[in-house]
Amino acid sequence: MKEYRWASLGCGVIANQLAQAMEKRGKRLYAVANRTHEKAVEFAEKYGVEKVYDSMEDVFEDENVDIIYISTPHNTHIKYLRKALAAGKHVLCEKSITLNSEELEEAIRLASENQVVLAEAMTIYHMPIYKRLSQIIASGELGALNLIQMNFGSYKEYDMRNRFFNRNLAGGAILDIGVYALSFVRWFMTSKPDEILSQVRYAPSGVDEQASILLKNKEEEMATVILSLHAKQPKRGTIAFEKGYIELYEYPRGEEAMITYTETGEKERISVGHTEDALVYEIEDMERAVSGEECMFLDYTKDVMDIMTRIRKEWGMKYPEEEE
Repeated sequence: MKEYRWASLGCGVIANQLAQAMEKRGKRLYAVANRTHEKAVEFAEKYGVEKVYDSMEDVFEDENVDIIYISTPHNTHIKYLRKALAAGKHVLCEKSITLNSEELEEAIRLASENQVVLAEAMTIYHMPIYKRLSQIIASGELGALNLIQMNFGSYKEYDMRNRFFNRNLAGGAILDIGVYALSFVRWFMTSKPDEILSQVRYAPSGVDEQASILLKNKEEEMATVILSLHAKQPKRGTIAFEKGYIELYEYPRGEEAMITYTETGEKERISVGHTEDALVYEIEDMERAVSGEECMFLDYTKDVMDIMTRIRKEWGMKYPEEEE
């Protein structure tokens, strides 16, 4: 496979994980761009990054860059997606890939026009455990899917300035943690849910602090999703079939699942992949996609964004960028 040159747009927590994942593969990031130049220089020194840009805009003009990983706050994503895709760069963008479906549709159109790969950095689509479970389900040994139950709860202190509760940074439960739960649901459901009901509780800043969501698709597969930014819950997913159910804990970067068979009560543990290699799997799949394989599940990303956009519209919850 061709050697691809990666640039990181941003140098926060995810960018550090990206650089470390590159090192695990015996490689290095080619370049880094950041709003604060000094931080980019420190990042480059830490990871042996070859190039640091004086301006964030310079990364889009660098003909040596093949793939850009965008890990800036998600309300800035569309601004950088427009520039990167128009410049002919392949893009792996941190979740949530955009604020809403309208922005994502624009990005997909730009990627198509410029014949480049656009993908969301959604770990669920790339962890080996999910691929193995899909094989088991496809074999038919568990029967038809009936119900999925999802939990994701974090306890964040009420600091309305941080990104979790800050409306100006597109904070809130659904875009920050709900995207994981809904991506999990979409991975296992046969088709996109078309019946959706939800409830919301707002934080004092006006973003969604807590939400409950019910979903059903045309096959009558159902799902429940419970989210909170101010109440700790296990990151647990349960997928119930006719002949058994699957449980995954810490599912955003899961490495182990337990299957319980209904008739016998027998339990089977499935272990595949490693949590700490989550970004390695994303990088490898992205490079395969750039080489011509279909392995980034942009159609699932679009389905999930459609669901999140519909829910927020029903709530009447907008971010400043959406009020212009």
